[in-house]
Amino acid sequence: MTSELSAKDELRERIIAQLRTCFDPEIPVNVYDLGLIYGIDIADDMSVRIDMTLTSPNCPSIESLPSEIQQKAESVEGVKEVKIELIWDPPFHTGMMSDEAKLQLGLM
Repeated sequence: MTSELSAKDELRERIIAQLRTCFDPEIPVNVYDLGLIYGIDIADDMSVRIDMTLTSPNCPSIESLPSEIQQKAESVEGVKEVKIELIWDPPFHTGMMSDEAKLQLGLM
């Protein structure tokens, strides 16, 4: 069981690395550090569910960003399939950003 958890943890880290190459087109910070990714759940068959949000329900990237995130995650070796779940609660706020993102945007 421990090796299974390690495999999932390793896969999660590789997915996060890929998500860090995906940027919100209006903000020069990657979607992971921006705090748009709420959760990455990996099933035993290595299918992945990513819970995410956008900076607002009126975000102009509502059509493109979730599919880009799905494509990035699907490109990770070992991922069977990816389902994106768009979540609006809790709503995005700057407190969800990593310290690195806050520094980059001059919020710290």
